[in-house]
Amino acid sequence: MKNYFLIALITITAYDADQPVLSQNTIYDKIDKLSVQIEPKVITWRHHFHQYPELSNREFKTAAKVADHLSALGFEVKTGIAHTGVAGILRGGKPGPVMALRADMDALPVTERVDIGFASKEKTQFNGREVGVMHACGHDTHIAILMGVAEILSQLKSSLKGTVVFIFQPAEEGAPEGEEGGADLMIKEGVLDNPEVEVIFGLHINSKTEVGKLNYRSHGIMAAANSFKIKVKGIQTHGSTPWTGVDPVVTSAQIINGLQTIVSRQMELTKAPAVISVGSIHGGVRSNIIPEEVEMVGTIRTLDNEMRKIIHEKIVHTATTIAESQGAVAEVSIRKGYPITYNDPELTAAMEGTLKRVAGHDNVNYMDPITGAEDFSFFQEKIPGLYFFIGGMPEGRDPATAAPHHTPDFYVDDAGMLLGMRAFCNLVVDYGNQWKK
Repeated sequence: MKNYFLIALITITAYDADQPVLSQNTIYDKIDKLSVQIEPKVITWRHHFHQYPELSNREFKTAAKVADHLSALGFEVKTGIAHTGVAGILRGGKPGPVMALRADMDALPVTERVDIGFASKEKTQFNGREVGVMHACGHDTHIAILMGVAEILSQLKSSLKGTVVFIFQPAEEGAPEGEEGGADLMIKEGVLDNPEVEVIFGLHINSKTEVGKLNYRSHGIMAAANSFKIKVKGIQTHGSTPWTGVDPVVTSAQIINGLQTIVSRQMELTKAPAVISVGSIHGGVRSNIIPEEVEMVGTIRTLDNEMRKIIHEKIVHTATTIAESQGAVAEVSIRKGYPITYNDPELTAAMEGTLKRVAGHDNVNYMDPITGAEDFSFFQEKIPGLYFFIGGMPEGRDPATAAPHHTPDFYVDDAGMLLGMRAFCNLVVDYGNQWKK
């Protein structure tokens, strides 16, 4: 990174919300006015994307609409990155850093139940089955927010320091089986190069956080996610005489119990939380046949890289040794998955004043880490990044009654997008002001 930290804290203090109100017609005033002016357009975009969602690596119409918008603004536009990804480049009128802003574009194989005028009625094929398609995680708002930010900053181009790369990313929820995609593939295909991006910002709307609120933290904010598969091979036999074979069902049950002791009894949980969950187990065809093989799949969530390594090793050891003790064989595979979504501590410290100024001190919460995962983490492995959450729950609603993400009843309010636009724009301006070549 450059030497932007040398004056970061001084700059942030100058713009702190506790300081006297800034004079009128500053770039910050212009951002606020433009954000309000463009909000109806952003809402219209969001409704369109919500009504016509597309699954991972299939965001063809979404990407085309984004690319057309960026082209109309005069951006240098790159398309077809990681299949359907789009990048738009805005070069400011003054020297400065190269910054990136990211929005994810894909929807989920979920059938919508929310009673709204722009509800999705889309259906498609997923893993050989017909499914509904829904923006059940708020990516529709992310696209609309970043399109709005692009329009706002394009009107402030002459005052901007540096270059902004707008990254519209496919397949955040994971590429279809047998395909590659998402942030990892965008990086491989050079989205952070030419111009070389120095720092990246990302956000996520949240259905259980009230509109106008903003949550962030330094270091690990979201967990690394790895999926695992364990095949337990025994010897098939009649259910009435289990001693004539090797039972992979009973062995699998013991392995599942053993996996739970890795976190509860073998890891230093005061250091960081961790989760091992078996989500599916299959074996056998009828009641009186002990099968030859059982297969289970699950997920691993970790917030510390050393613990992640140890847990992976212990899963292999636990499964194979328990199987061996029963005369069975366990084959364990662990997929690469997503890294920890890690907010660079220096960058977070430098920019937290911006977040507090934009949302208001009382609306900003330093959150606990969560065990959900985000492939924004791949960007953060390459360059310093800051990822935060904005509220999408209607004001006054009880979070306990708000539907969680990835469910048919998921809902976020259009009103939450205004803070997202203002936060992204202010981060770009403040980071540019702090940068020193």
